[in-house]
Amino acid sequence: MSGGKAARLVTRAGAAADKPAAGASFATRLIAWQRTHGRHDLPWQGTRDAYRIWLSEIMLQQTQVSTVIPYYARFLDRFPDVAALAAAPVDAVLERWAGLGYYARARNLHRCALAVVVEHGGRFPQAPERIAELPGIGRSTAAAIAAFAFGARAAILDGNVKRVLARCFGIERYPGEAQTEREMWALAEALLPAAGIEAYTQGLMDLGATLCTRGKPRCEACPMRDICIARRDGRQDELPVAKPRKALPARTTGVLLFSDGERILLERRPPAGIWGGLLSLPEVPQATPEAAAALARRHGCRVLHTQALPALQHTFTHFKLTIAPLLCTVEPAARHAAESGWQWLPLATALDAGLPAPIRKLLAGG
Repeated sequence: MSGGKAARLVTRAGAAADKPAAGASFATRLIAWQRTHGRHDLPWQGTRDAYRIWLSEIMLQQTQVSTVIPYYARFLDRFPDVAALAAAPVDAVLERWAGLGYYARARNLHRCALAVVVEHGGRFPQAPERIAELPGIGRSTAAAIAAFAFGARAAILDGNVKRVLARCFGIERYPGEAQTEREMWALAEALLPAAGIEAYTQGLMDLGATLCTRGKPRCEACPMRDICIARRDGRQDELPVAKPRKALPARTTGVLLFSDGERILLERRPPAGIWGGLLSLPEVPQATPEAAAALARRHGCRVLHTQALPALQHTFTHFKLTIAPLLCTVEPAARHAAESGWQWLPLATALDAGLPAPIRKLLAGG
């Protein structure tokens, strides 16, 4: 890496032009810090198995490490390799993913496993560009897989890395803007070390997750404290520049909780969209006794009693959802077969199914 090249890229991204040494020492500082102070005991570390590395990278997208660890272990217990994952029905994959959120990740995980088995003979391609062609794998994730599994010299640029670079090099614009992101990619590539790519890549992840956090960064322990522009100027709270805020739109929906005392009625959601492929309570524009009666007729039973339950609030990335549940006691439906895509599940085992988090919370009495 050329220190001059890194300095020029930093300048174009909006940082001060008088820090040519910053780019030159960034990788050296990071590798040394990671080897001494970084994380070394995560369950997906210490392996070159691309399947396990890929699984961890997908699970860690927008999810905390502490949340991922038990899901990772349970997932591997059920799907120990890419062939087992590809051979499983997508419903089984969604069941193991239930509660982790962002369910498109699970559907893409299954699609990717199929592609690896069918198109690549069960082995992940080694080049990051080829890995990025697989379903659900973007440029940064592909680079991480290639670095950890195959030692490829490739740059990552997830949200944590953007924060580290924005603070260290004083990048003054919102990282989500297309031009700023292009310049940050160029900077990330210019900073790559000639050797030690695994420690460097892990170091970027560790630094953003443990020291250079969004709130209350631990600057006194940071290996970049002497070259970080945000620390020098006291701007840790200002960088990276925040996305312009927009008020989240609000939506309301109703759900019907049909129970005959022993079982509840669940509907398989469409593959695409919110909670795609999961089982959920029947959704209606308004949870009214009239809506309940209409659904009961479809399933050959009769509503005996209805009771409105407290509304639930759930926030997605792009909107806030208010869920209004209506508990519907129906006559025993043991002899009635559910329509295609619908299931009567025993109350005792319903929580083991692949359910959206707010629906699971509702059924658990939360």
